[in-house]
Amino acid sequence: MLLETVSVIGGGAWGTALAQAAAMAGRSVSLVARDAAQVNEINTSHTNARYLGSQELHHNITASTEAGPADIIILAVPAQASRAALGAIPPDLLVGKPVILSAKGLETGTLDRQSEILFDMAPEAIPFVLSGPSFAADVAAGRPTAVTLAGDDATQTSALALALAGPSFRPYAADDRIGVEVAGALKNVYALACGAVEGADLGASARSALIARAYAEMARMVTAMGGSATTLTGLAGLGDLTLTCTSVQSRNYQFGMALGRGQTVEEIIAGGAKLAEGVATTPVADALAKSLGVDAPLVHAVEAVLSGNADIATVVAGLMSRPLKRED
Repeated sequence: MLLETVSVIGGGAWGTALAQAAAMAGRSVSLVARDAAQVNEINTSHTNARYLGSQELHHNITASTEAGPADIIILAVPAQASRAALGAIPPDLLVGKPVILSAKGLETGTLDRQSEILFDMAPEAIPFVLSGPSFAADVAAGRPTAVTLAGDDATQTSALALALAGPSFRPYAADDRIGVEVAGALKNVYALACGAVEGADLGASARSALIARAYAEMARMVTAMGGSATTLTGLAGLGDLTLTCTSVQSRNYQFGMALGRGQTVEEIIAGGAKLAEGVATTPVADALAKSLGVDAPLVHAVEAVLSGNADIATVVAGLMSRPLKRED
């Protein structure tokens, strides 16, 4: 399997950062963005100022408004835009190609994971999932970052991980694609909750307890959806959960802080808040938990806050009054 050229679909912060990582690994990279002015900036100034400020981009990156042939396709658009983005790619470009799904979210309406969307839109593509503790600014700047790359074929996954590995970006191959997908989506929900605890000034103890219980709840969801609980001990589980639930760099954590201060979703968005994947994923995760019969009180609680049916203090009080049982 030839793995020399990479097409990154999505010119936002994360897409640009992944293009940078692939270029630093020695690959020839095409970054596909919708905005012609942005494409021109990347090609002439080697920056993407709107998303990454003055960060200089690698000379191996060229930008375009249309996808072309590549050995590797990386989809780096928001989770709710994945279906449309895949639909805009000429189908022949995806046949038999490894498609790396980097969005962390579940699709509204269908309740689909990202790989299920890919199966619908391009059934002959080969799905891989990239997840783990990583911020776009760190990846683009070449700061040490380790992530998980999960696929169904061990040999292909290892080869792909090696092709994208650079001096500071380290993808570790794994085989639990479903577990990695589910963990990546759910950690954003729990980051909203942790941010809300911070915004409501409920204390570090409450946040730490929430992270621990989120880990247990995530394990129930992952196994119910066909993944492995052991995946959560690694980068895509504990690593990403810890980062997203404790750092103000996390958009979901920031959004949760605003919720904890009493703002509504509408007020936060009107105030110019950046996209938080967990906002769309939460009701989907809630619906999935109910359909699977999984006990997911934290997901239900976040949904109640987002829908305006409860404030964070009331929700936490309710969680604290749940019947005591042995810790699982």
